[in-house]
Amino acid sequence: MSDTDDRHEGARPLPARLDPRAGKPARHAVASTSGSGRHWLGAATRVVAGLLSLALLAGTGWGWYLGRVADASVNRTDAIPTSGNDEVVTTGEAMNLLLVGNDSRASATPEELAQLNTEANAGLNTDTMILVHVPADGSKASFVSFPRDSYVQIPGYGWDKLNAAYAYGTQKAPAGASDTAKQAAGAQLLIKTISSLTGLRIDHYAEVDLLGFFKLSSVVGGVEVNLCNAVQDDFSGVNLPAGVQTISGEQALAFVRQRHGLERGDFDRIIRQQTFIAGMIRKMLSDNVLLDLGKQRQLVQAAADALTVDKTLNLFDLASQMQSVSAGSIDFQTVPYVGDDHDDAGRYILRLEDTNALHTFFAQLSAEPQATDTAAPTTDAPKAVVPADVPVEVYNGSGTAGLAATAATELTAAGFPVSGTANADSMNYTTTEIRYAAGDEALAAALAAAIPGATVVAKDDVTSGTVQLVLGSDFNGVGQAVTAPAAPAPTTQGEDQRTAADTSCIN
Repeated sequence: MSDTDDRHEGARPLPARLDPRAGKPARHAVASTSGSGRHWLGAATRVVAGLLSLALLAGTGWGWYLGRVADASVNRTDAIPTSGNDEVVTTGEAMNLLLVGNDSRASATPEELAQLNTEANAGLNTDTMILVHVPADGSKASFVSFPRDSYVQIPGYGWDKLNAAYAYGTQKAPAGASDTAKQAAGAQLLIKTISSLTGLRIDHYAEVDLLGFFKLSSVVGGVEVNLCNAVQDDFSGVNLPAGVQTISGEQALAFVRQRHGLERGDFDRIIRQQTFIAGMIRKMLSDNVLLDLGKQRQLVQAAADALTVDKTLNLFDLASQMQSVSAGSIDFQTVPYVGDDHDDAGRYILRLEDTNALHTFFAQLSAEPQATDTAAPTTDAPKAVVPADVPVEVYNGSGTAGLAATAATELTAAGFPVSGTANADSMNYTTTEIRYAAGDEALAAALAAAIPGATVVAKDDVTSGTVQLVLGSDFNGVGQAVTAPAAPAPTTQGEDQRTAADTSCIN
C-alpha cells in the first residue's frame, strides 16, 4: 500500500523527522518486550476500544515509529486540575481515565455534515462520559458510563445535570481565552465533578470528537453489532435491519448517537456505545487488523486526529498496564442510580445513588477476589441429637400476641422441652431466628429441622446447652416452613453489565 493510500484525507502533515518519505528513522536501542508487536497491539486496543489505539506494536522498529507518530500528532490539553481531584476511595495503584465524547463539529465540511446527517456545531457538548478503571495488575478493566442527565453537584455551581459541568468550565475561562484554554477549563471542571461523585482521583483524560470517531470507525473496516429488532430514526439517520451486521462510517456514528425511538432513550444509547466499543476491541484483536501494517498506520493517524488527551498520559505505560487483560475481563456497566425524576425547573433528571453507595461501588472495582477457605473439611459426623435433648427458650418478636405460648405448646408436642417463654427485645422481627452457643451446633440443627427456613446464628449470650427460638413475623408454626421473604428489588449496582466478549443482541 502506498503512502498516499495510507493517509486519510484531511490528516495533519507529519513533522519532517517522522515522515517516512524523508528517510528511514534511526534504529534506537530499545529493549524488546516479550512476544511481538502483535501482542502489544492487543494490549493497547483493550484499553479504550481503539480510541486509545495509538500505542501500537511497542518493542519493534515499526512500533517505535508509530509511537513517535502518535506522540507528535495527538492533541494535548491541560485537563488534570491541581485541586478538587481528590482520592477518597482507596484503590491502590489503579488507573482511572475519563473518556469523553465531544459533539463538536466545527471542523466538519458541508459534505461531511450531510454524510453524518447533522448540522454545524462549534459547541462543546459532552453527551458521552465513561470512566475507564484499570486495576494495578492489569487483569481486568471496567468501563462505567455516566448518563448525561445524572443530577450531580458541580463544584462552584450547585446541583445540575452532569453534562453541564464541561460547559460551565468553558464559560469560566478568562475573556478572550483560546478554544484550547476553554477546552482545558471544561475538562478540569468535569474531572472535579466526577472525582467528587466517585471518590476517585482521575489520573488521565481522553476526549474524542464526533468527526474523529466517524473517521476512526471507517479505518478498521467496520464493527460487528447484533440488533434484536430493525431500527430506523430520522433524527440520528440510523437505518439498520435486525440481526448481526457490520457497520462503519455514518451508520456507525448514527448507531451510537440514536436516542429517539429507543424504549429507554439515553440508557439504550449508552448500551449502544458500550456495545460498539466492545465490537471495536474484538475487531482490532483480529488478524486482519493485527497483521495489516498499512491499516495500523492509518489507525494511528486517525486516532491521533480524533483524540485530545491530557499532558501526562503515556500511551506506552497505559498499554503495559493492560498486558494480561482479555475481552472477557472488560466489563461495561452504568453508574448506580435510583430512578427518573424532575428538578425544580421541571427538567428531566436521573437521580443517582447516594455518595456512600457510589463510593462503595467504585471501591469494589479494584477489590481483591474473596479468599477461598482451603481448610480440609472435617470427617467427623456431627453428634446426633433427638428433640428431647434440646431445651428451648421461646421469645416472641413477631408482634402477634400469645404466639410464644402457642409455639411452646407445639414444641412440647414435638418432643422439645421448653424451659420458658417471654417477649423478645423488640416486636419487629421479620425473620425467625434460632440462636445457640458455640459448640451447640447439633442442638440448633435439630430445632432448625422442625422449623425449615429459620435463620440459625451463634450468639455469645446464649446459655450453653440451651437453644433460643426468637419468633419473627414469618413464623408459621412448628413443623412448617417460615414464609419466604419477598424477592429483593433489582439492584442498581452494575446496571446493564456486560463484557466485551458479549455478542448478544441489543435494542
